[in-house]
Amino acid sequence: MTGIASLSQLRMSFLRYALFTVPLVLLLGTISGRLAGSGYGNAWFDALQKPDFMPPGWLFGVAWTILYILLGFVLAMLLSARGARLRGVTIGLFVLQLAMNYCWSPLFFAMHRIDAALVLILAMIALTLILVVLVWRIRRMGAVLMLPYLGWLCFAAALTQSIGALNPDAARLAPAGASTDIAL
Repeated sequence: MTGIASLSQLRMSFLRYALFTVPLVLLLGTISGRLAGSGYGNAWFDALQKPDFMPPGWLFGVAWTILYILLGFVLAMLLSARGARLRGVTIGLFVLQLAMNYCWSPLFFAMHRIDAALVLILAMIALTLILVVLVWRIRRMGAVLMLPYLGWLCFAAALTQSIGALNPDAARLAPAGASTDIAL
């Protein structure tokens, strides 16, 4: 078959990909956060001083759910853009950026590495800026869908930096009620 795909065929291709990518991106993000003990309820995180502009805990769950859904749609747009110039490179960078995203929670919440988490999120911001440009050339709507994510990353970087500044010894901070005694 040598014909060009119709608009309805292109939409169906996107929808088929989205049925897979949206739940996958959301599921992997949820798993990353849960395994790392992200957010309030994490004894180490609860013991940290937070900046005044720290939003309530429920907002993080809502924001990340929406952002992961948007990222799933962007990935579906990229996968369905067969023949687009730089599509393969863009998908590779997108997956790299997503893997970096999934590593942030374990780095911050489980390993207590605020400094490394800040470096990682700054790298994610830089890579996301590059991706917005690349995605714009393939699917403009995909680039637009990445803008809320970019904004949230910038906000998260400011939070991370502030938490690090308020808690210079955070890596050595033991959660409340924790003991270094060995139980016999």
